[in-house]
Amino acid sequence: MQLKKHITSKNEVLLYNGNPNVSLLEELANGSGDLWHSSLDQSFANCFQDIIYQTAVYWWFLNEIKNQPECVSWRVNGQAFVIRETVWNQINGLDIQYHSQVMAGLDLGYNLLRNESGIPMHVKGLFAPETQEIQISKKDRYTFFFKNFKPHHALYMLIRKGIWSFPSEYKAYRYAKTHAIKRVEKSIAPRILNPIEGKPIVSLVIPTMRRQAYTQILLEDHKNQTYLIKEAVIVDATPEEDRDEKYYKKEDFPFDVVVKWQTSKGSCRARNEAIDLCTGDYIIFADDDVRIQPNFVENHIRLLQTYKVAACNGLDIMAEHIHQNLTDLEKRLVKIENTRWRVGVSPMFSNANSCVRRDVVEVLKGNDVNFDGGYGEDSDFGLSILKLGHTLLHNPFSPNLHLKPPVGGYRWWGTEAKKKGKKRKVQPWELDTPVKNIRPVPSPTVTYGILKHFTEEQVKEWRVKHFFLFLFKRDLKKLPVRLFQLPYKQLQFSKSLQYAKALRRLGIRYQ
Repeated sequence: MQLKKHITSKNEVLLYNGNPNVSLLEELANGSGDLWHSSLDQSFANCFQDIIYQTAVYWWFLNEIKNQPECVSWRVNGQAFVIRETVWNQINGLDIQYHSQVMAGLDLGYNLLRNESGIPMHVKGLFAPETQEIQISKKDRYTFFFKNFKPHHALYMLIRKGIWSFPSEYKAYRYAKTHAIKRVEKSIAPRILNPIEGKPIVSLVIPTMRRQAYTQILLEDHKNQTYLIKEAVIVDATPEEDRDEKYYKKEDFPFDVVVKWQTSKGSCRARNEAIDLCTGDYIIFADDDVRIQPNFVENHIRLLQTYKVAACNGLDIMAEHIHQNLTDLEKRLVKIENTRWRVGVSPMFSNANSCVRRDVVEVLKGNDVNFDGGYGEDSDFGLSILKLGHTLLHNPFSPNLHLKPPVGGYRWWGTEAKKKGKKRKVQPWELDTPVKNIRPVPSPTVTYGILKHFTEEQVKEWRVKHFFLFLFKRDLKKLPVRLFQLPYKQLQFSKSLQYAKALRRLGIRYQ
């Protein structure tokens, strides 16, 4: 493919195919993107839904972000896009194995986003709108699956296509299995981080419960930062009789320590109560059981300013035991030196280690408290940032060591959810219908998040794949036992959906 060139005022070379609005290129080159297109206005929006047979509902980008002039989008029209020359050279251009440029463009955007640490962006008005029929041949569809996924995903798609289309599907399956060449691992190098501009104010939010000693250690790490926070806002749900006054003394720290003793239930409510007390330009969200290096805060701000984005996740390193320290963290980082340095759009969000501009947090109003007592609030918050049209990046420059103590913390509610009978504490998500004999699985709050962000058809496919994997993924010798267990597992899944739908009827709540 012969791409045309545009050189910016900073002498950066942009390559393009088609006829872009050149007047927009200077501004785009100064932003976060690596590739830009207008494909969502050219009939590509939500095309190639067959990718659901691999991702189910476990990838945020299955559906396009709606009603935003700029947003992250991987569905690239191969005949109309702009890309940084440095990025094009690192990924070696379009894959020529596909029979159509439609599939080649989709493969380009998909791999840039999911595998190569790139940032593909839809930009309204960069290219003229176009109405066309997007057609993807069976051979190209199976070729994409064999190139990018493990073989069993292509087999699962063949099964799901049904018996009536089996002859033509199987023919394409066999062709791709024989001819598809597996993709080569590539990764776009991170940009050099700029020094911090101005003097942005940073707030730290720590929700905690029965872990005062661990929270104190994190505050001590913040005393040693190369860029100090202005305030640490702690919302602590430790019962009054278990509190220790030797912790959180304001005179011990070179920043403000604001402590609110929580009387409400759940980490989502705690985080929202803390957000209301923040005054910074940026908010760092942290778990109470992490350790951080001295340049942690500085590198969060530098990355956000360098890439001109609103939010990022730091690198989360799980400790091998609770007594590890920053020396152990450094050793772990040395071991992953060759794979660590990837930025790109994050496919997840972590309340244990993230940094978000406060104006974005205020638009979102915080965490949806329907997730309290369960799991999934992190993903909901991160996906909500993306749906506003912002870019959420992975930040390898700000790692933490996650100690994960066996006791304390808000996951106490999760352990209660596994109990039955009188000893069980009623979960917030149970509302007015306490769990009795059938424990809902998956966690109703996870199911609630899936209902919130995915279509009815996608949820149905998720359920099919959930039980397909339950039956067939593991040792087939135990298949008879799993078939016997299947009716009860179906009841558990239905119970999870029942609670999730009840939460959905309530709507998003912040208190």
